[in-house]
Amino acid sequence: MNGDATKETGTALTQRREMLKLTGLAALGLASNMAAPAMAQQTLAWDKTFPKSDRVEHRKVSYANRLGITLVADLYLPKGLERSRRYPALVVGTPFGAVKEQASGLYAQTMAERGFVAIAHDPSYVGESGGQPHEIASSEALVEDFSAGVDYLGKLSFVDRERIGLIGVCGSGGFGLAAAEIDPRIKAVATVSMYDIGQAKRQGLSAAADEASIRKSLEKVAAQRWAEVDGAERTMVIGTPQAITAASTEIDREFFDYYRTPRGQHARSTTAFSTTSDAQMMQFWSYERLGWISPRPVLFITGDKAHSRIFSEHAYARASEPKELFIVANAGHVDLYDRVNLIPWDKLKSFFDRNLSA
Repeated sequence: MNGDATKETGTALTQRREMLKLTGLAALGLASNMAAPAMAQQTLAWDKTFPKSDRVEHRKVSYANRLGITLVADLYLPKGLERSRRYPALVVGTPFGAVKEQASGLYAQTMAERGFVAIAHDPSYVGESGGQPHEIASSEALVEDFSAGVDYLGKLSFVDRERIGLIGVCGSGGFGLAAAEIDPRIKAVATVSMYDIGQAKRQGLSAAADEASIRKSLEKVAAQRWAEVDGAERTMVIGTPQAITAASTEIDREFFDYYRTPRGQHARSTTAFSTTSDAQMMQFWSYERLGWISPRPVLFITGDKAHSRIFSEHAYARASEPKELFIVANAGHVDLYDRVNLIPWDKLKSFFDRNLSA
């Protein structure tokens, strides 16, 4: 996230910063000069943070979601795909604030190597996808984007409409679960390093929400809305700090190592969302209707060292059967974005082979 610092004082700011530090969604960012770009011009050159596979065919595609927003996605096909057959397919979602050129694209390409048709999309208001202004977080749109991906895949002649699944990485794990709750066309769901963004905004990693803190946060959002009504520039919530200091938390350091270094850095991944998005995100609840997914299966994958492990464990406890919690040894939260030697590819393949079988 980029931007100049604006001034804020008082207890509300201190509490807000502390809550966000716990979540890894970060220090409050304060960009007053960030533009709201139109949908980015699509790039056709390979600009991913991972190597291109010679076992996969890649295409850039676009399609509209139910809200009329044009989504841009990378479609990955197993090389040698037989057009006369119908294949299982996967919609893969990004971490919150990330783009398809990062972790979700790696997952989509790798699953295509294993025989699945897969798409990784930029969410609404992010990356090359549309939605104005950019860098807005809307839970309705983030959930709808998965169903729009199902729409797109289901129109491909070589995809079996009855064999479409979903992978949600980090924040998209929560949004993907919400999509599966209301879209029975999604036949199987896997989450990886899941983050419940609603809970993270309300209370971070704390066991219970502090209503007084939430009210102060909502007052801050309301004040910012009035400021923008009166002509002020947007301010932003920064997902990953631009620099690490002696005071930086381990969570900040973990995200910095991915988003701010050549390991995972991408020009379109600012990890910033408007401050005014926070109020809407606070009322997003990932777990309230998990039972609606059953009897379709859910696989929760998390690292044994992940600070976010609590989200997968909470979701697993509330989900109905069939369900499975798979703990990856010696893995932190961000490790499962791109550490290919730690990501349990065989587990993902066997899960979807079994549950998207012909």
